[in-house]
Amino acid sequence: MEVPKFLIADSSTLQDEIFVLHTEYPRFLLNVSNDDVLWFEEFSKEDEEELGKVTQDLIEEALNFFDSEIESLE
Repeated sequence: MEVPKFLIADSSTLQDEIFVLHTEYPRFLLNVSNDDVLWFEEFSKEDEEELGKVTQDLIEEALNFFDSEIESLE
């Protein structure tokens, strides 16, 4: 089964929050309302250096995905 790179997620227990889930490596959950990131991977020191380089781009891509999905609903 093919899984989209990004998914929008919400929860009834966190009614004021909405999330974007990044399903590819490095997997993470982005809280759209405050830009908090929860990583689903464990990183080595070497990985953390590379992660620092790509994090901003991944978050920007996730937020762009969210914006385009919301626009398509309007």
